[in-house]
Amino acid sequence: MSYVVESASSRRARRRRRTAITLLVVVAMLVGAFYVASSYRNTPDAAAGASGCPPSSTTATATGKTTGTAKSKPVSKAPTPGQITVNVYNATSRSGLAGDTARAVKARGFVVGKVSNDPLKKTLTSPGELRYGKSGAAAAAVAKGLLPSAKSVVDGRADASVDLVLGNAYTALAAPRPGAAAVTPGC
Repeated sequence: MSYVVESASSRRARRRRRTAITLLVVVAMLVGAFYVASSYRNTPDAAAGASGCPPSSTTATATGKTTGTAKSKPVSKAPTPGQITVNVYNATSRSGLAGDTARAVKARGFVVGKVSNDPLKKTLTSPGELRYGKSGAAAAAVAKGLLPSAKSVVDGRADASVDLVLGNAYTALAAPRPGAAAVTPGC
């Protein structure tokens, strides 16, 4: 029987190749993981034309009038859903209710802020509460369309955010108004 004796230099060469291949596989896996993670990340397009919003040559001025080539009409005082931050809170024992509802709120074009259990730790038997401060009254009027049966509660907050607190009688958000166009965030 013959045994092949391997020299030290060939063992080193084989070990270097194995190390290089292992490192290449690890780098390829990291690149793949970053690619998948970035595809899940929802970032708005920085390019003006890539936003998906219809082009408009009308601009609003500080005086509330519009200028441009389109018909001039006064700027509405009511905020659009894309300008309203809605915090979604769960005041029930149902797991995942706030997260599911937050996705539906976002699909309607609202900006979703915090998604959590109710920070006031109230137990609501009603469908829900809509909490807002004085500066958020106009935003709350628009957000009321999400859950018309929600009780409106004015609190002492300084910002214009709105809290949608879901209670035990909550089943689903109200259906969007018929004839209302789908809201494109950022338009």
